Amino acid sequence: MTNRMELSGVVAKPPIRSQSPSGIHHCRFWLEHRSTVIEADLPRQVYCLMPVVVSGQRSQTDTQNLVQGSSIKVRGFVAYQTSRNGVGKLVLHAEHITQI
Repeated sequence: MTNRMELSGVVAKPPIRSQSPSGIHHCRFWLEHRSTVIEADLPRQVYCLMPVVVSGQRSQTDTQNLVQGSSIKVRGFVAYQTSRNGVGKLVLHAEHITQI
């Protein structure tokens, strides 16, 4: 099975950096994507706001220059995450971030 996603967009809110009790660094931010795609031979405006998390050493090196408004491309995998209040969402776990 394959679970790969690539999404480009703009960092919508300032990144939040944290460290888990076990010492793993994390960086979380929201990626806002807007584009036009062709669906059923017609142009369609696409918009999404996707939560992104970067973990481990990569969270410091790949995100050190990220600020709100940065244009980036993110590659990684998608996982379902349930918040403390029971609300679920898809989260893009970044394995590679490129500034564009």
